[in-house]
Amino acid sequence: MMRILLLIGVIAFFCPLHAQAPPPAASPSLEQRVADLEAYVNNSSRAADTGGAIASNVAGPGPGYNAWMMTCAALVLFMTLPGLALFYGGLVRAKNVLSVLAQCLGIAGLVTILWWVAGYSLVFSRGSPFIGGLNFAFLNGVDARPNGDYSYWVSQNVFAMYQLMFAIITPALIIGAVAERMKFAAVLVFAGIWMFVVYFPIAHMVWGIDGWMNGVWNPRAKITAIDFAGGTVVHMTSGWSALVLCILLGHRLGFRKEIMAPHSMVLCMVGTGLLWVGWYGFNAGSALAPDGIAANAFMSTTLATAVASFTWAMLEYALRGKPSVLGFCSGAVAGLVVITPACGYVAPSGAVIIGIAAGIVPFFACTKLKSWLGYDDALDTFGIHAVGGTLGAFLTGLFATASVNPNLSLVLGGPLNPATQNGLARIVGHTLWIEQLKAIVVTILVAVVGSAIIGALVRGAIGLRIAPEIERQGLDINQHGEEGYITS
Repeated sequence: MMRILLLIGVIAFFCPLHAQAPPPAASPSLEQRVADLEAYVNNSSRAADTGGAIASNVAGPGPGYNAWMMTCAALVLFMTLPGLALFYGGLVRAKNVLSVLAQCLGIAGLVTILWWVAGYSLVFSRGSPFIGGLNFAFLNGVDARPNGDYSYWVSQNVFAMYQLMFAIITPALIIGAVAERMKFAAVLVFAGIWMFVVYFPIAHMVWGIDGWMNGVWNPRAKITAIDFAGGTVVHMTSGWSALVLCILLGHRLGFRKEIMAPHSMVLCMVGTGLLWVGWYGFNAGSALAPDGIAANAFMSTTLATAVASFTWAMLEYALRGKPSVLGFCSGAVAGLVVITPACGYVAPSGAVIIGIAAGIVPFFACTKLKSWLGYDDALDTFGIHAVGGTLGAFLTGLFATASVNPNLSLVLGGPLNPATQNGLARIVGHTLWIEQLKAIVVTILVAVVGSAIIGALVRGAIGLRIAPEIERQGLDINQHGEEGYITS
């Protein structure tokens, strides 16, 4: 018996039944805890986010940041559904109103699926300077933890949904140029391919952490351009693509021979108001925090939009003798478009100047340029979004100031390139406009060439345009089996 007990004791000594418990993790000091709270308030990194050995007591996402970004995501979706749908729906003829609503809804569903499969990853995963990788394909690993490449305090799943709303509205803008004559199936096929060829690459180049044109966050960017909320990514890509597609489709039947006035300026006005309200989520939300930069974007968006709306209508008053509701609405949307890339970078006076330009330049693009060149941009997508987005991207280079946004003189740290400036400090207020011009050229080339190829392929495969008899009768009853208005 004694031998057995001795044997058991030897085994227990050399082979303990329970592993030794690790020492308890060190708790953060009072100074570290206060520093983490300051980081939360100031939208900066915690010690643990920058390689600190001690875990933060303020771990994971910030509840206030998530609440802000979920609200902004809802506002951006509100821009498309129902804002853009009603804005475009009021501008078409009554026989085609449902077709616009259906196209907006169809694009929302399609883009969401593509975003889940690979879109989010191709835009916001690290990859090449031109396109992201597939680390986040099928939203794998996209959970409540923040992605420190973009925000220390916003859950990555919230960030992904916020950016999805931008991806939804961008191809939906294109349908304004091809309204009343494009097949529903062709709209979906074109939009699906276009996302991979145009939107995902440009969005990654401009906003991806290692993007080729991300002048703020990538110190290795070859083009040190800036785009706060989507002047190039959203408005230029959609507007220039819209021009290509409307040329490929050709004129509507009766163009310049029949009156094609909007069937409901009431719907157009309601849609404009919804767009304006939703745009605060678009622009102020792009700060990714309820901070001072978001506050400036909110203010500059308001100023530029109101000034542009007033300027456009007053031009009508001076040149035509009557300021129209359509003029006020068009000017408001133009102001929203032009201020988008600049809203988080410009001071109030810069926003007012941008608003004046937004009321003048797109006005002449929609009223004169379209007439001179003869293209049938049905709802002025090119005149407002392409011309306005291009104008806004350029003016951002003239009026951006680090006094409004300190990120324009940021010293970057972290794994990408420790302790280096982002390169903007030496060019803001001097030659930034040259970098903006480079980004403009790249965006136009990608959008125009990509859209021309996609449009030609879709036309050859399934056809782009509806039959003449369907166009005369209307898309609503023929493409969707419904009518927007029952009058008897």
